[in-house]
Amino acid sequence: MPIKSNLSKILGERRIKMSELAENAGIAKNTVLSLYHEKAKGVTFDVLEKICTTLDCQPGDLFEYIPDKEEAPTNAAQV
Repeated sequence: MPIKSNLSKILGERRIKMSELAENAGIAKNTVLSLYHEKAKGVTFDVLEKICTTLDCQPGDLFEYIPDKEEAPTNAAQV
């Protein structure tokens, strides 16, 4: 999957439990669990805003785009 969640890394660095994040952000524990384990199929802007507000971070801190090798262009820029 080309989108990687960094939630587990962030929570580990800050020593925050998934249940604490869910409670403080006002979101379901299952939502945090699926993002933590990178099983989520998507996330709403509402949930993203709540997580970013609670963790005082930006969406780019939570997610990272890693292209699949087969998706990489074979030729550099063609003009």
